[in-house]
Amino acid sequence: MLKRWVAEALGTGWLVLGGCGSAVLALGFPDIGIGLLGVALAFGLALATAIYALGPVSGGHFNPAVTVGLVVGGRFPARDLPGYVVAQVLGALAGAGLLYLVASGKVGFDLASNGLGANGYAEHSPGGYGMRAALLAEVLMSFLFVYVVLSVTGPKATPGSAPLAIGLALALVHLVSIPLTNTSVNPARSTGPALMVGGWALQQLWLFWVAPLLGAATAGVAWRWFNKE
Repeated sequence: MLKRWVAEALGTGWLVLGGCGSAVLALGFPDIGIGLLGVALAFGLALATAIYALGPVSGGHFNPAVTVGLVVGGRFPARDLPGYVVAQVLGALAGAGLLYLVASGKVGFDLASNGLGANGYAEHSPGGYGMRAALLAEVLMSFLFVYVVLSVTGPKATPGSAPLAIGLALALVHLVSIPLTNTSVNPARSTGPALMVGGWALQQLWLFWVAPLLGAATAGVAWRWFNKE
């Protein structure tokens, strides 16, 4: 179990460092900036590579919402849920801390304004979307993402295709919802940067736990219903 916890922490840290790092370090440069598409692909690639590398050890959740969806879907033991969630949050915090150490090396870097890719709504939404829109988007995107995870890792799935499919699903989710919330669908990914930024990021963090977990639990119920013999 210790190896599984360490794998979950490493994978979640890589997701935060790779995904949020692309937004913080490479998004805003006029000549080499990667733009919204690049950030979405970075999240998807980080997740796919983490699953390929560490999935054989822990199952490659790297997201409390995925773990909850698997528990509700009857695919993961509930007794292992707390340990996985703690490992994922600690990994995300470590990834956010490493990202801060790198990003703060730039002259003029300000943690509060740059945000380390923290999720937010209202005045902290990239597109100025309010709480209702953010809540609805996060529930829907989490439902769709976790349902894809459940489907491509199920007994009827094509062997070996899961990491790529899950990575592409996460990239698609980011393309849709980065303008709304910077995209969470992952409470651990939201918690790491929020703990580093503090202030508004911590005040709004509740939404990025409630919405993804609600969407994930609904996906677990739906998957179980569709696949019931």
